[in-house]
Amino acid sequence: MDVTTDAAAPWLIVGLGNPGPEYAGNRHNVGFMVADLLADRVGGRFKRAGRAQAQVVEGRIGPPGPLNRRVVLAKPMSFMNLSGGPVNALRDFYKVPVAHVVAIHDELDIDYGVLRLKLGGGDNGHNGLKSMTKAFGSDYHRVRFGIGRPPGRMPVADFVLKDFSSGERKELDYFVDRAADAVEALVIEGLERAQSTYNS
Repeated sequence: MDVTTDAAAPWLIVGLGNPGPEYAGNRHNVGFMVADLLADRVGGRFKRAGRAQAQVVEGRIGPPGPLNRRVVLAKPMSFMNLSGGPVNALRDFYKVPVAHVVAIHDELDIDYGVLRLKLGGGDNGHNGLKSMTKAFGSDYHRVRFGIGRPPGRMPVADFVLKDFSSGERKELDYFVDRAADAVEALVIEGLERAQSTYNS
């Protein structure tokens, strides 16, 4: 879907993760990391969003003129598997069409640090996406941040709830920065152009 659709409507950019300091460095929380960086870029600080179980930052991204976009950055505070309720509440409050929702999330089936941008599709077992799709359908954008598969026979649940390894952390800031760039490109330039740049 082209970004010119309902161009005046804001974009709701959702970083998926789990609240609380014990989860902050987990692979499953990379969506929060990207959202935090985007908040820094727009000069805002996350704060509680009224009755919605989420923290938000409102701002604008893009150059002055017709490509400047109003955005609401959000971090659900409900835990990953209940993300859909808070996101849908924010979507209703800010009057955001589903096609203007962007979920930033960890992706097991992509190598570490690789990005894939897409519109719609399945949840691939990701509980945050599953909850969002149940709440308002699947026709939202995703910025998929590769974390790779667990080593050996480590259960997936254990792997995603572990912090990035020391080796991974050496490149993590770069990859998070690139993911934030990809989100901005998606919102400003549209999906196809962003895919051609970031779907490496």
